[in-house]
Amino acid sequence: MADFFILGIAFVFGACIGSFLNVCIARLPVGESIMFPGSKCPACQNAIRFYDNIPILSYLWLRGKCRHCGQSISLRYPMVEILTGLMAVLILFHFSLSLEAFVYFTMTAALIVVIYIDLDHQLIPDVISLPGILLGFLASFFLDALSFIDSLIGILSGGGILFAVAGGYYLLTGREGMGGGDIKLLAMIGAFLGWQGVCFTIFVSSVTGTVAGLLFMLFARKDLKFALPFGPFLSLGAIAYLFFGPQLIAWYFFGIPHF
Repeated sequence: MADFFILGIAFVFGACIGSFLNVCIARLPVGESIMFPGSKCPACQNAIRFYDNIPILSYLWLRGKCRHCGQSISLRYPMVEILTGLMAVLILFHFSLSLEAFVYFTMTAALIVVIYIDLDHQLIPDVISLPGILLGFLASFFLDALSFIDSLIGILSGGGILFAVAGGYYLLTGREGMGGGDIKLLAMIGAFLGWQGVCFTIFVSSVTGTVAGLLFMLFARKDLKFALPFGPFLSLGAIAYLFFGPQLIAWYFFGIPHF
């Protein structure tokens, strides 16, 4: 019972962080402060009172509408809160209450912001990736599972591999096929997960991105020149590595299942 109580607290904590992530997703791409002013309705711009800003519950109580103007509020807001809450629970369950849990929850929260901003704007803000590179590298000095050497190699390989891919694509086609935001994002992922995480992330994101791109072109009737944001696939690949990567690598190379 105590374990469920702790996981419940983790979910509430994660949902509250998710409410802040919604602010980041809405404001970072347009250059607005994420601290001031407080939350407001996207339609009528009226300030949202604290009792109407309780994660998940307020959305359900108000039936997804603004109290002032009655305009519908996007379902994305509670979905981000639920997703962040679930990630907090999964990370706590996987890493227990530890420094690793705090570090990797921070990384995951940043990746959630990246996913939604890149989907909306095809943009990965430097204000997330660049401090993330530094934070991941500094954290490697205190984490048992990640040495600072692995983190440094992860930064260099993560940024270097995508930089080489982007340069090669430009030389072959004369077009930019990958933005600098993706390069810095993978460098950030490498800082947190090491070079092993970079390799896993590239493989998983390439496979899922290719499948998603083919399906999108098939059903949306887009041609090969359509630009599909790659940041969400990199982010999902990194999250997959966090929970399953080392075990899958051990199973593939050594036949050792440790799930």
